[in-house]
Amino acid sequence: MAEADPQASGCPFGGSGKARSLLGRTNKDWWPDSLQLEILAQGGKSADPMGDDFNYAEAFNTLDYDALKADLTALMTDSQPWWPADYGNYGPFFIRMAWHAAGTYRTGDGRGGSGSGQQRFAPLNSWPDNGNLDKARRLLWPIKQKYGKHISWADLFILTGNVAIESMGGPVFGFGGGRADVFEPETVYWGTEEQWVDTGAETRIIPDEGKALENPLAAIQMGLIYVNPEGPGGVADPLLSARDMRETFSRMAMNDEETVALTAGGHAFGKAHGAKPTDTFGGAPESEALALQGFGWLTDKDEIGKGHITTSGIEGAWTPNPTAWGGDYFRLLFKYDFELVHSPAGAQQWQPINPDEADMAPDARDPSKKVPTMMTTADMALKMDPEYRKISERFRDDQAALDDAFARAWFKLCHRDMGPKTRYLGPEVPEETLIWMDPVPEGSTPSDSTVSAFQSAILGSGLTVSELVKAAWASASTYRNSDHRGGSNGARVRLAPQKDWAANDPAELSKVLAKIDELRGDLSMADAIIAAGNAAVEKAAKDAGFDVSVPFTGGRGDAGDEHTDAESFEPLEPFADGFRNYLRTKASVKTEDMLIDKAHLLGLSMPEMTALVGGMRALGAVSEHADHGSSIGVLTERPGQLTNDFFVNLLDMGTEWKTVDDSGDEEFVGSDRASGTEKWRATRTDLVFGSNSQLRAVAEVYAENGNEEKFVHDFVSAWNKVMNAGFFK
Repeated sequence: MAEADPQASGCPFGGSGKARSLLGRTNKDWWPDSLQLEILAQGGKSADPMGDDFNYAEAFNTLDYDALKADLTALMTDSQPWWPADYGNYGPFFIRMAWHAAGTYRTGDGRGGSGSGQQRFAPLNSWPDNGNLDKARRLLWPIKQKYGKHISWADLFILTGNVAIESMGGPVFGFGGGRADVFEPETVYWGTEEQWVDTGAETRIIPDEGKALENPLAAIQMGLIYVNPEGPGGVADPLLSARDMRETFSRMAMNDEETVALTAGGHAFGKAHGAKPTDTFGGAPESEALALQGFGWLTDKDEIGKGHITTSGIEGAWTPNPTAWGGDYFRLLFKYDFELVHSPAGAQQWQPINPDEADMAPDARDPSKKVPTMMTTADMALKMDPEYRKISERFRDDQAALDDAFARAWFKLCHRDMGPKTRYLGPEVPEETLIWMDPVPEGSTPSDSTVSAFQSAILGSGLTVSELVKAAWASASTYRNSDHRGGSNGARVRLAPQKDWAANDPAELSKVLAKIDELRGDLSMADAIIAAGNAAVEKAAKDAGFDVSVPFTGGRGDAGDEHTDAESFEPLEPFADGFRNYLRTKASVKTEDMLIDKAHLLGLSMPEMTALVGGMRALGAVSEHADHGSSIGVLTERPGQLTNDFFVNLLDMGTEWKTVDDSGDEEFVGSDRASGTEKWRATRTDLVFGSNSQLRAVAEVYAENGNEEKFVHDFVSAWNKVMNAGFFK
């Protein structure tokens, strides 16, 4: 049950305190007339045309990588009349495309990022901040068509950004392929606002009103990747912009140095576009007419040819050499005083006062003309904020330091959501392993006899089924398929901060891990924790009358503190874990919604989630953090046995459920209808399997006579899936 504290820090479902959906604003909210393709996915049908047998890693490994890079390099200067390249070079355009593909990543739930090519779909393809990137993707189409299945759109976006940087003399740290495309929009909570940033939406941080950025969001306004370049809510205050930048970049896994390096490095190239008022161009791609074939934000063809393009509304280049890497960005930022002006589109931007002609930029279409450079309010923050300024001055004076910092920060930006380095493919994977990759020393595969001997010893150790199951779950269930972090490999459950998480019942966990360590012999701790949990499940099934074998895959390694950025693991701490009936405190979304969210991050189907919840309850594997110790939700008279009792007793019409008055609608008591005698205590995540029609339909299957063995096998299958989640050999 929930603690009394209503405002626990770090809540990934915080905000205004008003109840909200985990979906927020959906595509149907933004575009009510959009085609309803969802009905074709009913019944478990997949939208993926490649089929279950397609192995992207195998296809990628046969790619002619050098030929692809050569074609991409040639594309950079192959300007097309239907969308001419600024300065005759698409490089800056493709850097922005790659940046915005990766920059949606956020640490709060690991969602967003470049991992599946989501920029192709709504809402991202129509975010104001992604204006005109539809053209970048169409410029890439002939290359994608040529190389086909051997390169995903997701990998192509990032590789193209790398090639763009290289082609303009910039530093690149490496590239790892392996991002497999999806073929439908992913379910991600982007916020509840009803307006895009360019139609007057407020910033998500207003300290004077006690308004903080809601978790797990990272962008400052709906429809932005990071911050409003004009300043918070359009207010041109560099210090307030620095506040927003520090908050949003930290939620995207970047520290101050990485933030400065990325901003300066990205703005070393290209220009912003604000040549005409925003009412002179069309709507976003998702809202446009069929004949436009997915294009949006279009202006008159003659205007495009003249460079009269509007995207952000800000107009101009940051440096006098927009297609060459160098130190001009910081040189100009500190050389000149700047005044606040307005672009032709009416956006606020900063212009150097009395710039030398040599420090002016070429016109994007006519290199014989010179135009003033500019800075956004976000750029001015690097000069005005004291901490950012120190870093900026160091980079101004040490080009090699900037080169290295930008290359590493760019690599991190583009690969942060890919998970362990073992998932990286291709000839340009860097040799250096970085701490944010969550490295784990390579383990060795134990023999069957070693595993069997350990399992016998641990079952005779005096530890209970519940204790062993909970320890294994605590280790494995941290996995997030959004960014492939967490999981059992590395056994970080024994390290800070995970060993002290309240959801893990630290005192009990410490006792269990100590005994496992004592008995494990040659097994790694990571393998031993899972093997112990598997043994407990097998015993619980046998005690219930079912002889099952729980599969075990060994070879996990043990991470140490030196392999672990402890602070970066804090967002993985469960605020709620319905599988263990754990809830730290009541949040702004329903507890059962948080169960669905966790199941989604674990990659579970509805039946898998249902089987796991019922099995964990039957095994007594609920959190001691609950007000009723280890009994709440355990709807069985024989805890520790793998039975379907949870479903049988939950759906028993002889039981009447009522809310416990002081629980905040989180705890319920089940009493015998005839006698009024209390029988059970349960939570929202228990009762939802009887109240929700779809979940009840699944629960009924597991409660039916004759399906007891099916339930056991389904639980074991789902359990095995979680135990191996994140274990990439």
